[in-house]
Amino acid sequence: MNSKRVVGWVAFFGVAAALTWLPEYFKQADDADVDVAAVATPAKGKTSSAAKAAAASAPIKDLSPAGDLFAARSWKAAPTLASVTEQAVNVAPVVQAPTAPPMPFQFIGRMDDRTDLQVFLQNGEKIYVVRKGDVIDETWKIEGISDLELSLVYLPLHLSQTLSVGSAQ
Repeated sequence: MNSKRVVGWVAFFGVAAALTWLPEYFKQADDADVDVAAVATPAKGKTSSAAKAAAASAPIKDLSPAGDLFAARSWKAAPTLASVTEQAVNVAPVVQAPTAPPMPFQFIGRMDDRTDLQVFLQNGEKIYVVRKGDVIDETWKIEGISDLELSLVYLPLHLSQTLSVGSAQ
């Protein structure tokens, strides 16, 4: 082995030993001061000035719990809650006038023969061929058919509606 390596290892172990030994040396010195303060307590009525000085310089450690460490503290006065009295209110329900549903039919076309005018209406996939006076699904009645519009009545409420079926041309 070469000498540089040996010197490096010896230096490493020397520093490690010094770091290990130094804290123990200083710790023993701290413990000795505390022991002296504890030993220098006065004995039954006789006090010396050295004992008083040692007792005054020794820190007192209180290890008892201090209660709630995170309790909320405030200089403000606690708020008082106001009392609330409720009064009964008679609310009359708003009555809405019944309305007919939107027109479910779409105009497809019309056929006019000399005796009769027929209109073709579509509702979804169903196709209806209607004339004046016909009733569709027991809910809609055909009141009249003109060149421009078809008049229907919603039977449950007896409300009339119109559907455009052509132009003025």
